[in-house]
Amino acid sequence: MNAYRVLIADDHHMARLAIRSLLEQDPSFDVIGEATNGEEAYQMCGALQPDLVLMDINMPRWTGLEATREVKKAYPHIKVVILSISDDVGDLITAIQFGAQGYLLKNLEPDDWITYLHALLGEDSELSREMAARLFTRFRQEESMNEPVPDVLTPREREIVMYVGAGKTNREISDALIIAENTVKNHIKNILEKLQLVNRVQLAAYAVRHHLMLRQSDER
Repeated sequence: MNAYRVLIADDHHMARLAIRSLLEQDPSFDVIGEATNGEEAYQMCGALQPDLVLMDINMPRWTGLEATREVKKAYPHIKVVILSISDDVGDLITAIQFGAQGYLLKNLEPDDWITYLHALLGEDSELSREMAARLFTRFRQEESMNEPVPDVLTPREREIVMYVGAGKTNREISDALIIAENTVKNHIKNILEKLQLVNRVQLAAYAVRHHLMLRQSDER
């Protein structure tokens, strides 16, 4: 398999150097460019067409969130992961709304970074358990009035949504429900279409808004 082409966007030279050094230890990643501000990141996406952008949230010109919004408008196939030193849930929610596929804290262990990025790029799990918990805290008192209600889902689909909301990977869901991993992927694809959602992160947020949460007794 070809290496994932990665663009690093961060206005701090040492941060870019550290991220590049981390990724270059794994042959699955090929760092093809570095941007120093949000606008430059957007321009380089057009020129380089990376598979993934690691986008620092606080940059000059355009912030990482603003750049993410513009990148996803113009190049929806490019995956964007927001990088931040803050676990503020408001930033996470804004990143999701602007189309980001993930959100990484800079203080995570290097192995956690690599594991998370592999899971995201492999379309396995785009939301860590920690972030799923934070989504729950933010959304548990909120109801959406302008989106399809869970009644459009079959019992099996509702069950899968609960597992996604808990941050479970496709493999973990397939093991828990004793179904094939490809079956899980097909279910999630159908669920996204029914609920008019774009990606797994938005599906996790939907699960929290509608209280489709996995109880401890449900885990197998």
